[in-house]
Amino acid sequence: MQLSIELDDNIRQIESIFPVHKSFDIITRRLILGDARGYWVGINGFCRVELLQQIFSDLQNPYYMKESGIADIERYMNAKIGYAQTSLTDDWEEITRSLLSGPSVLFIDGFAQAIIIDVRTYPARSISEPDTERVTLGAKDGFVETMLFNANLIRRRIRSPRLTFEIMSIGTESKTDVAITYVDGLASSQLLTQLKQALSSLSVTSLTMGAKSLEELLVKKRWFHPLPCMHYTGRPDVACSFLMEGHIAVLVDNSPSVLILPCTIFQFTQSPEDYYKSPVVGTYFRLVRFLCIPVSLILMPLFLMLTVYFPQFSEKWKLMSTEPASGAAIVFYVLAVEFLLDLFKYSASVSSGKFSGSLSIIGGLIIGDIAVELNWASVEILFYAAITLLTSLSLASIEFSDGLRVYRLFLIIVTSLFGGWGFSCGLFLVLLSAATTPTFGGMSYFWPLYPFNRKALRTLLLRYPTAKAQPSKSWKHR
Repeated sequence: MQLSIELDDNIRQIESIFPVHKSFDIITRRLILGDARGYWVGINGFCRVELLQQIFSDLQNPYYMKESGIADIERYMNAKIGYAQTSLTDDWEEITRSLLSGPSVLFIDGFAQAIIIDVRTYPARSISEPDTERVTLGAKDGFVETMLFNANLIRRRIRSPRLTFEIMSIGTESKTDVAITYVDGLASSQLLTQLKQALSSLSVTSLTMGAKSLEELLVKKRWFHPLPCMHYTGRPDVACSFLMEGHIAVLVDNSPSVLILPCTIFQFTQSPEDYYKSPVVGTYFRLVRFLCIPVSLILMPLFLMLTVYFPQFSEKWKLMSTEPASGAAIVFYVLAVEFLLDLFKYSASVSSGKFSGSLSIIGGLIIGDIAVELNWASVEILFYAAITLLTSLSLASIEFSDGLRVYRLFLIIVTSLFGGWGFSCGLFLVLLSAATTPTFGGMSYFWPLYPFNRKALRTLLLRYPTAKAQPSKSWKHR
């Protein structure tokens, strides 16, 4: 729908689209611009008032406006509005999208075009380090909910003219801004085309949960795939390292993290802490983190299988220091302790930072001691469960750790029901589920282990010195 040359018609159209007289945050202003009438509309809180005041003051200043009439709106905009970000439009859909995104609109009587003045500003919190990706050394900044700030954090680190941010709008109601970020020439053109087509074809009213909602829309996975199919990061330095390796980052407005494409399981084993330590120390902790994955997954199910179905091995290896309990009691102990530890972890994560540490430690000590006294658990099971929890917390990705927890509970249940065969078949199903986890673009979830790429796998397993770990040397296969 096009604009009218009559200002009153355009005002009525604005009032039919927006609840101008009902919603307090929609502000309007009737202006006299020499001999012409004007009408300005914007969203309160999205506009920088000091800039608008200066623009209105200039436009209504008789010494500044020597020409009382307006003959050409484009010449008027270029000559009289001294703000950098202005444009013309004659489309109501673009005007609606602009107003809801932050820019304000100026209508002038006699012209079927409107001037979009981008003086937007957004409420934003301070740029601080993400809680889930803290490092002892290195940068202490992190992404926030404002997409423009996030783009600036990336641009500050990659000062390349090939760094590109392509913006799209997703959601018929929310109109959420989504930016496809890549370094031209490094990212896969095929993956870029596929991503743009997928985003443009999305039929959804809103991205309720931001980046998480977009992930679920882009990658359809089944209930038996608990592992994450996209990698999140809240650190600009991590996002930039992926971009320089040829990955694509997707920025979603109102989300303090970005999506990294494509995704493999090895991305969840990496930590920025490795690169802020010496290569030897970084390699050591990286290998320790790899070891934590199988320990977190199979320690409790393996303990359960040996103590219940193979007590001779339990006695030989002294897995239980006290008198062994019945098989049903051990199964109950293991499930109860798993539930309690998950409860501690969840309560600590949602509690205030002032209380979360003491809550988890004191609660664990008190409840664990009482559980042993009431014969609801044993000291040995609490010990093995604590090791499992520590290995889970050592993983860099919370989403990956939670996926392993679901796998572990599945293994515990099938082991308690079917013994050694249940453990073996359950472990096979877990590996099959992990291997078939879908990713965007169809890339193997276990790359570079499958398909095998020795050089890339070696780079992921070991922390190389910076001179040898440049993306042009390590990721030539891409």
